[in-house]
Amino acid sequence: MKFKYLFPLFIAVLAALASCDDEETMTLLDEIRVSSSFVAIPQDGGSTSITITAKDSWTVEKVTTDKDDVEWLTISSTSGGAGESEITFSASSALDGRAAEVLLSTDDVTQRINIIQGLPQISVATIAEVLEAPDGKNFRVSGVCASISNTTYGNWYLEDETGSSIYIYGTLDAKGGEKNFLSLGLEVGDEVTIEGPKSSYKGSPQMVNVSVVEINKSLVKVDAVENEVLPVEGGEFIAYLTCKGEGVSVEIPEDAESWLSISSIQSAGTSSVVTFKAEANEGGDRETILTFSTTDGTKNYTAETTLSQKGAIVDASIAEFLAAEVGNTQYRLAGVIAEISNATYGNIYLQDFSGETFVYGIEDFGDKGLKVGDIITIVGRRSEYNGSPQVSGAVLESAKTVTPLTIAEVLTKPDDSNTYFMVTAEITSIDNDVYGNVYLKDDSGEIYVYGCYPGYGATGDDRKGVIEAKGLKVGDTLTMIATKSSYNGTNQLKYGFYFSHVSAE
Repeated sequence: MKFKYLFPLFIAVLAALASCDDEETMTLLDEIRVSSSFVAIPQDGGSTSITITAKDSWTVEKVTTDKDDVEWLTISSTSGGAGESEITFSASSALDGRAAEVLLSTDDVTQRINIIQGLPQISVATIAEVLEAPDGKNFRVSGVCASISNTTYGNWYLEDETGSSIYIYGTLDAKGGEKNFLSLGLEVGDEVTIEGPKSSYKGSPQMVNVSVVEINKSLVKVDAVENEVLPVEGGEFIAYLTCKGEGVSVEIPEDAESWLSISSIQSAGTSSVVTFKAEANEGGDRETILTFSTTDGTKNYTAETTLSQKGAIVDASIAEFLAAEVGNTQYRLAGVIAEISNATYGNIYLQDFSGETFVYGIEDFGDKGLKVGDIITIVGRRSEYNGSPQVSGAVLESAKTVTPLTIAEVLTKPDDSNTYFMVTAEITSIDNDVYGNVYLKDDSGEIYVYGCYPGYGATGDDRKGVIEAKGLKVGDTLTMIATKSSYNGTNQLKYGFYFSHVSAE
């Protein structure tokens, strides 16, 4: 399969320029005229001007796409009035040739102006050489598709014989279109030659919106799998292959050898069936990448597939979760919603007695009607972003609504250990600084608090010390969450926990 990498705008512009003499460069329209509809800027940088003759006011705008935002091109003026005007197009030096299109409009008439700077140059290079090259330079690179992360835009990794790999961020289809990656038929293990510019994202090298020149299909291909996600109890995973090489071999990664083994390999003609056996999983979710290899006698070809296995869910405090390693282990966390940063996607901060963590999205959060102060239980993975820990892939297991009330309103409620209220009031007296027994008063009344713990979920010794830990004192305004109870006929808040406070000073 071959695809040509073209520079259509360059070709059209150069052809037009070659066919024009000085008398023919003036483009004539009744409403607006330009001295030239083709502008060439030196590759080393510089400026070129044209004259506009218009019957009315006009505007100029760059044609931008996802592939080229044309930031490199500067226009001296983007609007003007009737009569004759001059505009100048400028650009700094370019590593390779580049092109842009500008629209000059007045009334219902639009004049297209094509801009070129230098000529297109594509250097043949290894991935190692591309990684060291400056951003903006165009390369032709060959290698093997090592993995694919997005099949809409065409984001994947290319690896070559130097042992280096580079991320491909966006792949154009055979006609130069975007978001049509699957039309190329590119698969892991295929040999591929691409062309495109080198760039960087947050310091990491990549190639952007590449065009595919040639694809040599791998001699081994995974056609289908059975039991792609195995249960906790383990079981068999089966891969069905087409292999046109000299036999097939299988590689199980070292980190999966303790729980995954090969049961059998059966081959008939170009068809092979490989059966794996997975042991029961006593830990969290796990997965591994299986590699199948063959050869034609001179080259080696590979194909990959992913096997996942469900794991046990680990109940953890937030402090324990933060101390865990990034991975696929599922953790169950319970706490109070301390802050909502995105109500649509469920990006929140979850807080318990041991600490706080960011939750990057809770499934269907926007439909749950949850708010700050509500108590929730979620299951998710330990991940991180830019070095900061967070919960990813979170699913809501349960939720308890917490209702903000005044003290007078709480006093009207029945005793109920399962119904939580949020109360904000002044500390008038501290009765027990170990367990946080205090008296609270607001404009509506006063109530005794039998236990204010450092946070939700505290047990044993973790219930102690909120007064000292938070620096609470008489006169401070405390916000806490608790249930309504009574003792010897006297109403009280019981088994509550700290949410926030405002110091009296």
